[in-house]
Amino acid sequence: MPIKALSSTALYRHASLHNLASDCKSTKHLQPLDQIVGQERAQQAVEFAMSIKEKGYNIYALGHNGLGKRTMVLRYLNRHELNNHGHNLSSNSRIFDWCYVVNFNDARHPKVLKLPVGSGNQFKKDVDTLIQHLVKALPLAFDNEVYFARSEKLKNQLEEKQQSVLQKLTSTAKSHHISLVLTNQGHYQLVALTEQDEQHTEASFNQLTNAQKKKFETKISELEMKLRDIIRQLTAWEESYSDKMLRLDKETAETVLVHFSDPVKAQYAAISAVSSHLGEMHQDILNNLEIFLEDNEDDITLAYAALDKKMPRRYQVNVLVCQQPGKLPIVVEDSPNYHTIFGYIETATYKGTVFTDASLIRCGSLHRANGGVLMLDATKVLERPFVWDGLKRALRSNKLSLSSLEREVSLSGTISLDPEAIPLAAKIILFGDYHTYQLLQQYDPEFRELFRVTADFEDVMPRTDIAEAHYAQFISSIVHDNHMLHCDRKAISRIIEYSSRQAEDQDKLSLHSLDIANLLREANYCAKLANATLIRRHHVEQALSNKQQRNGRLQDLMQESFINGSNLLDTHGYAVGQINALSVVSTADQQFGIPDRITATIAFGEGEIFDIEHQVKLGGRIHSKGVLILSAYLASVFGRAAKIPLTTSLTFEQSYAGVEGDSASMAECCAIISAFANLPLRQDIAITGSMDQFGHVQPIGGVNEKIEGFYDICQRQGAQPSQGVIIPHCNVHNLMLREDIVAAVAKGKFNIWAVQHVEDAINLLLNKAPGTIDKAGKYSKESVFAIVLQRLDQLRKSNAVSSKDD
Repeated sequence: MPIKALSSTALYRHASLHNLASDCKSTKHLQPLDQIVGQERAQQAVEFAMSIKEKGYNIYALGHNGLGKRTMVLRYLNRHELNNHGHNLSSNSRIFDWCYVVNFNDARHPKVLKLPVGSGNQFKKDVDTLIQHLVKALPLAFDNEVYFARSEKLKNQLEEKQQSVLQKLTSTAKSHHISLVLTNQGHYQLVALTEQDEQHTEASFNQLTNAQKKKFETKISELEMKLRDIIRQLTAWEESYSDKMLRLDKETAETVLVHFSDPVKAQYAAISAVSSHLGEMHQDILNNLEIFLEDNEDDITLAYAALDKKMPRRYQVNVLVCQQPGKLPIVVEDSPNYHTIFGYIETATYKGTVFTDASLIRCGSLHRANGGVLMLDATKVLERPFVWDGLKRALRSNKLSLSSLEREVSLSGTISLDPEAIPLAAKIILFGDYHTYQLLQQYDPEFRELFRVTADFEDVMPRTDIAEAHYAQFISSIVHDNHMLHCDRKAISRIIEYSSRQAEDQDKLSLHSLDIANLLREANYCAKLANATLIRRHHVEQALSNKQQRNGRLQDLMQESFINGSNLLDTHGYAVGQINALSVVSTADQQFGIPDRITATIAFGEGEIFDIEHQVKLGGRIHSKGVLILSAYLASVFGRAAKIPLTTSLTFEQSYAGVEGDSASMAECCAIISAFANLPLRQDIAITGSMDQFGHVQPIGGVNEKIEGFYDICQRQGAQPSQGVIIPHCNVHNLMLREDIVAAVAKGKFNIWAVQHVEDAINLLLNKAPGTIDKAGKYSKESVFAIVLQRLDQLRKSNAVSSKDD
């Protein structure tokens, strides 16, 4: 007895929204969802990882693209201040401001300063103000009468002492007719004088007697020894003078410096590193007063070399990161290259001189996320050179070592800075798909140690009344976040039904939030175009229709080919060994179903099935497996006692691309049985479904698209009430068909049958029972299987007679 077609109520499940309050008329009255909808497992993983501060508990967010993984995690982190241990995430004790300053002991190794959250910019401002005051005050301190008087006194004391000792030597020399003169080169020299106190020329000196010459030479040698002692003494006095002037300068500067710097030191006395730096800066200013007092314009410009204001670069504070108080740092890095993640060191050029210093260090996203969360796309991280290795190195050491990429790859030997490392306390969340996750697990042994938590995001969630209410809140959150028109109750229902269609299950809802968000945006556009104040159900339908119109060129083209005869397909009548199977065509923007004609022909042979698709390498492995399975089923039914004396040729007609999947195996089986029995198959029915070796029907994918594809062809070729589609019974819960098909079934103009065994399909397609086997092992008379076995026996007997005649 043929099975009954499904009722229209089984083809679509409407959203009830029973758990929404009756007075809830639109998303305006719904509280936006503050949790990850349908992702309890992933949410618990995120909460667990965020609660553990130990090394290695970073997160790999696992799931298909379009699930809204990043959006959901961001929503959770932004709206949940408490983790599962009750600790306030935004008051994390590991969040600080970080500044780089010059290391006065070694300028190539800038120091890092750790400051309380939110105080970095204020510290920079205080230091800038201090230096600006000194830039103005220090020159004034050295340009007044008190300083001039003290320096002049020291200078006069030096000159008096110098003149006194030189005068004494001059007098002694003159008594012996010897003069002390100062050469053009600045050296003192002793020369002999004549009786008239004039310097001897070479000629006049040669006219002297040997005794006179000897006397001059001896005396000059004695005086030169005294002169050398005097010069050493003068040098010592000058050094002493320089020391006294330096002390005077420092005393003068100290008075000014103490006046301006002590309040700043007192303000940061509780932060030992900052206090120490201010002390070192104080001493460095005293040791480098020329920076503030330099008269040479070029030298002072190079010392300052600031593009924004007149500030000595040596004392600038580079605020690398300044966090917001009371807020967890959450950074999403969309372009994860080496510099954007780990920072870099800039160089500046002044009059052809290239230089760099602590003020030119630039932060990366890992610096900004320190103490909080950094979100990265796993594929992008792996695509960029050196990023993955750098990230692992930072996570292993818990340090952010800022070094140039050129040094990392040994492309440059240029001297650069080597800044002090910053302690790293950030959680890394990698977003990726299953394939990337498996590759990392298999090929990188460090991955498991550094990313110990997997947040596995679901594709679907169970569709219950409570879930529908939560999904309505989820829709509300998208509407609020994107400032759209609100959806009325019927529009919410339609979107939930669309989500169930996307999940391909009446009892599931799709969690691909990107699809839902896009549908809402397009429905919002349609509503605004119509000057509506709310998004209503017909606006959602219009958005879906517009999308189908935009993306449906290929579908229309393929359907047209069945109408104009380019692709041969019968939707009326009967044919032996010919059946309509169903397949799904997928593009980047849509997927749709089309019918395929499968034919089977038989010839006398050894019982094998000749799969033409496999032979010409158009059939995939899964399709070939399906053919082998149906071969085993046919052998178990018709070849128990003897070999099937037929060779069957099986093919997809007019198929010029690859064939993959086993969803046509039941159709192929029915086509072969029709050829065996020489009984015609109904062409007004299409069939889809795979089968096992016992003939049980197994579920397939794309059932909605397949039914809709055949229905559309039937409508174009001429609809008849007898037309329909056979599907696996286990796919009934996957049905979320178009409204016009549901209406056609309700009016008896189209049929959908759900079968559990291939024999049910044979009964429908051949209008004849397949047959039941009795105790003697024979099938009931006039049944399909009895006819097949009878024909096979006749072939065996004919073959036996032919063999004897030979």
